[in-house]
Amino acid sequence: MATTTTENAVDFDRVGLTFANGTTALTDVSLRIRKGEFVSIVGPSGCGKSTLLRIASGLSAATAGQCDVARSHVGYVFQDATLLPWRTALRNVELFGELSGARSDKAARKAAAKRTLDEVGLAGFEDHLPHQLSGGMRMRVSLARSLTIEPDLFLFDEPFGALDEITRDRLNDLVFDLFLEHGFAGMFVTHSVREAVAMSTRVVVMTGRPGSIIEEFEVPFGENRGPELRESPEFADLVARVGHSLRGASVV
Repeated sequence: MATTTTENAVDFDRVGLTFANGTTALTDVSLRIRKGEFVSIVGPSGCGKSTLLRIASGLSAATAGQCDVARSHVGYVFQDATLLPWRTALRNVELFGELSGARSDKAARKAAAKRTLDEVGLAGFEDHLPHQLSGGMRMRVSLARSLTIEPDLFLFDEPFGALDEITRDRLNDLVFDLFLEHGFAGMFVTHSVREAVAMSTRVVVMTGRPGSIIEEFEVPFGENRGPELRESPEFADLVARVGHSLRGASVV
């Protein structure tokens, strides 16, 4: 995997991946995500959506094609919050700074962790352990932890799938606000078309395994997102069009 020097945050060029057991997860995937763009990826279960994130992060290597990433700082939020149960919210958020050594000054690291907790709406919960927090709050801690590394590219592997609809909508709005504030490139995997449309600048639809891209949709709603948008005819129309493409992808 090389590092891109263009305006692209990540560039998949005819990427494929076949596992050692012979299973082909991805084939001929070409996708460019520009800096300052938030792209959601939808597709049938097992189509390789999460595998694309792993390739972008360097956790997996493509077996065909090339993936170039501007990856000086890459944030990653998984389906589970992956918090250490014995550490408080604040101490969990400090973890990446400790591991990277980027903030060797303990006071500076603590201040950065507190600032990002405030940013995700958890001021006053710094000393709570994970089991004392709701599922949505634990995901906020996970978001804050990755924000401390000031990511250029932020990867999200269906982080809100287990949450109720109201909490999910609120976290979608939070992530989109963070995207606008920080200007990172976002790559978000989800099974929810509604979620994808609500928080993206572009939605990519993948086929069933082996996954490839079948269609892309520009999302024209600008920076003003929220409950009113989700209730609009324009939003419903785009959700329907993406959903129709996804149903077609499921039978390819």
